[in-house]
Amino acid sequence: MSLADTKQTARRAAMNRRKAAFANASGDQTGPLRTVLRAYAGRTLSGYAPIRTEIDPTPAMAAHQGPVALPVVMGEGQPLRFRAWHPGCTMVTGPFGAAVPADGEWLVPEVLIVPLLAFDRQGGRLGYGGGFYDRTLAQLRESGEAVAIGFAFGAQEADDLPLEPTDAPLDLVVTERRVLYDSR
Repeated sequence: MSLADTKQTARRAAMNRRKAAFANASGDQTGPLRTVLRAYAGRTLSGYAPIRTEIDPTPAMAAHQGPVALPVVMGEGQPLRFRAWHPGCTMVTGPFGAAVPADGEWLVPEVLIVPLLAFDRQGGRLGYGGGFYDRTLAQLRESGEAVAIGFAFGAQEADDLPLEPTDAPLDLVVTERRVLYDSR
């Protein structure tokens, strides 16, 4: 089986685990994430607007003491850009169905809450396959410090992820219950 086929199989399995975890979740799942983010007060944070069965980071984003932005897909093969966000700002539907701010200042995040399909305890991340976060994290890490925090349901953990050298590692993995990985 090719690496692409192996990744696709892993993505399907991860989506099923995430879907089941989402169905059983209730209330605000961001307690551990909020605790981690306190160390980054004042720094520019990027979160994400959840789609489908993604765990929702917005309560932690709204509580962050500092500027917050959401990712905007600029086009295939390009890194993400980040537009200022705050609760109640005007949102529009962006590519892939994710909500993005309709307008506002472009920001450069220092800390990113990264969506994912699966993770491992070594900071590995399996995304959707577009490479947007891989390119973006590589660019941000070249120009300065960028902390990537994978946020997921604990059920999204995988023992053996099919990773490539271009897959950007996470600095932390935070679930609805605890921090599972911290390379800092």
